[in-house]
Amino acid sequence: MNAPLYETGAFGEGVSLLLALLLGIGFGFALERAGFGSARKLTSQFYLDDLAVFKVMFTAIVTAMIGTSALAWAGVLDLSLVALVPTYWIAQVVGGLLLGVGFVVGGYCPGTGVAAAATGRLDGLVTLLGILAGCAGFAFAYPALQSLYLAGEMGEQTLPDFFGVPRALVVAAVLAMALAGFAAAHAIERRFAGRRV
Repeated sequence: MNAPLYETGAFGEGVSLLLALLLGIGFGFALERAGFGSARKLTSQFYLDDLAVFKVMFTAIVTAMIGTSALAWAGVLDLSLVALVPTYWIAQVVGGLLLGVGFVVGGYCPGTGVAAAATGRLDGLVTLLGILAGCAGFAFAYPALQSLYLAGEMGEQTLPDFFGVPRALVVAAVLAMALAGFAAAHAIERRFAGRRV
């Protein structure tokens, strides 16, 4: 096994932080170039007339899933060394709902909000300030929210582990969902195009 490179000692923490910074800048640049630094483009998801964000995100998920799976099957990547965020399903459902409400109200998710602020958009800056205020507020309120934060603990979970099925079956199922989703998104866009005033 050659990867993940940081976990196998190919480079240290300093290089890891530098790579994280460069990848973050590259990701922000790509978001802006794709038009995702615009709240109008992002909120088009909710009007169903431009589902580009859905298509791009699903493409990224499928590409990463197929890429990591192929590298693991080829013996290049040790998936047991890839960091997983522990699952706290109740807390994550509540957090997802709050993030969704913030997305609808502000027009940005955290990543696109930072990209918009970096290019000088005032609404992006307001979103970024709101994110920072929310993070600070959560840090101060953590003692009172700790039981919610840890609610629904399931440990580190993957879909193959959770369903007890081979990884290849999950990869095939997600790929099929993506293809069906792309076809549905195309049909929905055609139906709702031009309806927004």
